[in-house]
Amino acid sequence: MLRIGVVGMSPGNAHPSSWSAIINGEFDGDKIAAMGYPAVADYLQANKPTLGLPGARVTHVWTQSRDVSETIAATAKIENVAADAAEMIANVDAVLLCRDDPENHVAMAKPFVDAGLPLFIDKPLCATKQDLAYFSSEIEKGKFIMSCSSMRYASELMAVKSNIKSFGKMELVTGVGKKDWLKYGIHMLEGIVSVLNDPKPIGVRNIGSTNQNSVQITFEGGVQLMLHLFNDIVPTMQLSFFGQESWRTVEIKNSYAMFRDNIIEFIRSVLEGKSRVDFAKTKQIINVMIAAEESLAAGGQAIML
Repeated sequence: MLRIGVVGMSPGNAHPSSWSAIINGEFDGDKIAAMGYPAVADYLQANKPTLGLPGARVTHVWTQSRDVSETIAATAKIENVAADAAEMIANVDAVLLCRDDPENHVAMAKPFVDAGLPLFIDKPLCATKQDLAYFSSEIEKGKFIMSCSSMRYASELMAVKSNIKSFGKMELVTGVGKKDWLKYGIHMLEGIVSVLNDPKPIGVRNIGSTNQNSVQITFEGGVQLMLHLFNDIVPTMQLSFFGQESWRTVEIKNSYAMFRDNIIEFIRSVLEGKSRVDFAKTKQIINVMIAAEESLAAGGQAIML
């Protein structure tokens, strides 16, 4: 049995509970709803027949406070609340860092990286070049660090990818989503580049504003991406692919399936001894995320990668 520890939590992120429930196959919907995530309780209930991953269990949880840890433990039948990182390190085989506050990821990850435990870090991995350099250095030393958006495994995008040849030469991909660039733009970006087999980005320009990001990304081969992240629009995640011979628009709705597949890929990675997502792909994506922030700060100036 692979013993997994979960580290949480950041405001608005239900992954410590939902991902633990997906692995353990048990959840308390009332407690999850009481935490402020009724939609999570609903999708777990709807997908109850496929909950639970054989050969793995979340056995420990550790967060910034005992009360938060105990609340999460109760939502997904996690048996142990760790007092600190050291207690978790001594009792688990791998760790899920289920926080999406990238400014804290290095500090939260470091004890587990130093201990040599396989570690998955929720998106985005980081938001500065300094932090990216840290993770790159640790991976070069042989440390196991995996990070990606679950959109890499979205079933809606897998359907597009399976028919990618019918598009002919891809010319343009657009995306529209709600919320902020760093936490949610990475979903659209990673989902799109996974469909396109992770082409190399060469230039980024953010012509939007803090709450209305409009980011143009140019890739080798000429394909253009235009991603719009607006805080105040209705919740949606829509992606449109335009080739010379075909086009398609998809809306991402099945969060449960992509979360489950992401977790499965991490577990497979642990069993195989290395991440199944090449870090070079993650590094490209994070560099684009950072470049878009730099471009916005520079008044929409193009940033070459």
